[in-house]
Amino acid sequence: MFSGIDEVDWASMEHAYGPADDVPELLRGLASADPAEREAALDGMYGAVHHQGDVYACTLACIPFLFELVVDPGVQDRGGVVELLTSIGGFDLDEDDEAEIDEDEIEGAANYAMAAAAVTAGAGVFFELIADEDPGVRLAAPLALATLHRHPVRVLALLRERLPVEPDEEVRLALVEAAGRVALRHRPLAERVGRWLGLLAERAGSPGLRLAALAQLARCSPDGLPGDVVPVVSGLLREMRSAPEESGDGGEHTPPGGIAAREDDEPEPGPDTTPEAEPVDPDPVAPVETGRGEHVATPTLVGQLRSLSAHENAGRGAPWAADLLRTLHVGLDDRVGDRTALLADQLRSPDRRQRIDAVRMSGGLIRAWRGPYEELVALVGEQLSDPEPRLAEAASHVLEELFGLAAPAADALAARLAADPGSWVRTWASGPPGLSSTVKALARLGDARAVPALAGALELPQVAHDVGFAVGHLGATARPLAGALRRRLAEVELDECAYDRASPLLAGLTALRAGEAAPEVLRVLRGAPEYRGEWLRTAALRALGAFGPAAREAIPELRALVRRPGTASATEAAEALWAVSGDADEVLPVLIEGLQSDQVHDRRAAAVALGALGPRAAVVAPRLRGLLAHEELWLRVDAAIALWEVSGRTRETVGALLTAWEQNRHVRVRVAECLARMGPVPEGSAAAHVLRSELVSVRRHNAMDGGYGSHDIHEDEKLLALCRQALRGTGKGSTS
Repeated sequence: MFSGIDEVDWASMEHAYGPADDVPELLRGLASADPAEREAALDGMYGAVHHQGDVYACTLACIPFLFELVVDPGVQDRGGVVELLTSIGGFDLDEDDEAEIDEDEIEGAANYAMAAAAVTAGAGVFFELIADEDPGVRLAAPLALATLHRHPVRVLALLRERLPVEPDEEVRLALVEAAGRVALRHRPLAERVGRWLGLLAERAGSPGLRLAALAQLARCSPDGLPGDVVPVVSGLLREMRSAPEESGDGGEHTPPGGIAAREDDEPEPGPDTTPEAEPVDPDPVAPVETGRGEHVATPTLVGQLRSLSAHENAGRGAPWAADLLRTLHVGLDDRVGDRTALLADQLRSPDRRQRIDAVRMSGGLIRAWRGPYEELVALVGEQLSDPEPRLAEAASHVLEELFGLAAPAADALAARLAADPGSWVRTWASGPPGLSSTVKALARLGDARAVPALAGALELPQVAHDVGFAVGHLGATARPLAGALRRRLAEVELDECAYDRASPLLAGLTALRAGEAAPEVLRVLRGAPEYRGEWLRTAALRALGAFGPAAREAIPELRALVRRPGTASATEAAEALWAVSGDADEVLPVLIEGLQSDQVHDRRAAAVALGALGPRAAVVAPRLRGLLAHEELWLRVDAAIALWEVSGRTRETVGALLTAWEQNRHVRVRVAECLARMGPVPEGSAAAHVLRSELVSVRRHNAMDGGYGSHDIHEDEKLLALCRQALRGTGKGSTS
């Protein structure tokens, strides 16, 4: 084995962490008889040689040796190596990607292409592995074939041939998943695959296999789903709960896990009838499951992932059911009603693990799609009282992200809060403490029942870093906390840790507009240390500006800061001075100077501050109009809004705002705020069309594939409310 490995000039290559001269040791480790050494080697391959999916020259050099490993029956845990090869070779670079590659990315793109070609050229070996004695290899081989082999019709024929004789339920599911992958990568085959999956969904002996077929059908041929998909899936879940150890034996006339042969079953064409492939990007293959044998615990990423997976799945009769349901939800896509009904059924399940999965999937659904979620949210709230801590924690984390949409669970949140005061604040090994998800969820609802928890947090030696944000959502309800916030701010030592300690207190006082705290805020402004001092001064100036005339004693200090024109602190001080004194003549020159800064951030801040002056700043209208053609989109938006605020002219403002709306979805809330303040949007106008189009869209405007922000739902719901407000016309003017 590994003939010629020492002849490769590994030292001349690099991987993610430097010279690749350790790669031969990693490859030999994959063939080791020691399970811990094998796992450490696999971790090293993913961590360095194939770091985050990257392909280096040393990755390419590994491919022949990895193939040697997968065909040697004496090597254990070969399933993990098959998955590694699938990940290395499974990257498709389509024409759009090629058009966007710049000079710095050419080498990397070439490596991906060469890896795909090299692994695909050897993919024929996976045909033999589909019947390997090692179930871990059989588990990995179907997806490898579906992802890498050039002849999808042959692959489909093998998958169908193998399914009735495969003894392992999880491998049977992998065979079905692979068929779905073929259909996604080669769209001309989708109809044929869909018919086969439909037969499996109706007639397979195992409920798990029927569910797998439905999940893949949803992905590759959703029109083939039964009209009553929700009760069908719910029934399958009940079957799996009642017979968790079911082998999948379909009975006398049905092969294990498959469907009986039918005279009218469509024969598979030969290789010469392979249609033109239409490749799509495959899902990345993660190295979580790397085999089916016993594994020792190892301090590697692979080992930690496997241990976490084992902990999550401990005691489950069908640990793969959650993955099948997630796949089904992905396939159902914008069918929010079906997905909501299915999750509601899951949340009523007697199986706690199924409810944990449903809670998490509910969060994903609400995060990406708009819809009526009252019943679903109430069911998530019911999980808060469950004695299983993972279930209750999962529910509280989901509710934390919902803000106003969590209202149906408000009583459940308050009950959980009252039942366990010790959990109001969470502490960590490093970093400041933070409020629990339950406290934050209730506070984000503006519910006064969160106030005692915040009061308790303010009495701890170190204040939770997010107290101020929670106070902001509670508004006037949290007014009784002003005294404690003021007292704690007065106690903050103005050393290098001052920002961390003072910023949550300043945020809370800002939200409450607690002008009586002006002396304590001035102390911080005057004594801000060098370390993070600029951040601390910004927070203090925002607080003074929020206090307005109640902070009149700060005027001399603000005037002193204003005398540094062209700086960020001068702009911030001028904004605060205007809010406190109302003297436009004093701050206008400073803000005009800030509008000419060479820093986009400073120019944006000046534009926003000028807008706050309204008609008193009408003299800057030509300057703001000149910024409507600036290359920085956010500056164009801020300038357009300020132009309307100082001049009252809407035609050119609305045009600029609607252009930005189409160019960047993340400016939509800011644009909608302005349109709502302008007043009724005329029927038939471009603005009305844009707003109504947003309101009928089912997809959240900021939904992302593969990531999300903690405030995404809140921002999207805010956008919807502003669109309705702008169309109703409760603002001050008109967009005509």
